Amino acid sequence: MNFDDFKGHIYLIDDDPSIRRSLAFSLSSLRYSIQSFENPAAFLRDALPISPAVILLDICMPEANGLSLQTELIRQGRSTPIIFISGESQPAEIIEAMKKGAVDFLLKPFGLHVLVQSIDLALEKDRAGLHLRIKTKNAQERFSSLTDKEREICWWMIKGYGNKEIANLNGSAASTVKLHRSRVLEKMGCVSLSELLELAMDGDRRILNIFEPPRA
Repeated sequence: MNFDDFKGHIYLIDDDPSIRRSLAFSLSSLRYSIQSFENPAAFLRDALPISPAVILLDICMPEANGLSLQTELIRQGRSTPIIFISGESQPAEIIEAMKKGAVDFLLKPFGLHVLVQSIDLALEKDRAGLHLRIKTKNAQERFSSLTDKEREICWWMIKGYGNKEIANLNGSAASTVKLHRSRVLEKMGCVSLSELLELAMDGDRRILNIFEPPRA
């Protein structure tokens, strides 16, 4: 498959080989890459780390059901989106799967277009999650290069305080705060406060691991 044509990766886990073959054929023709597994143990052992990706998971299998794999992935901190597929399921199973973060729950037989819609939604979710993880790692690495005093100033900057306000809060001279502010921006790779805020925040959620400093 040409990399430019790659739409995303699918981990297909189903104990029925005919379903694995059928879905793998149909989805690969639509420019998805596929890895097929006959049970959750094979997936945990052999799955290649690829992103963006989605797990297409049968809920009823002889050795271990899909819900147990979902629980194990949560325990491991793995966030690849899951779409459950099932020939028959109890309402309690569907509710549990969705409460634990499944993107969708499809009952067999389902149309290919319905499946593709769910897959594309899950892949977009994984892309967004990957972007956030990279952004968080980048921001935290830059923040770790700051001195303790610069980290303190950085916190007040993100909260919207000006030089004089910060000086009053931590007992420094305004000129000293101004110098620290310039160093914070330089080390964080930002040319303005707005860039620093964009680096430190994801929407309304702060992604930098910063805690409020003590006041002087």
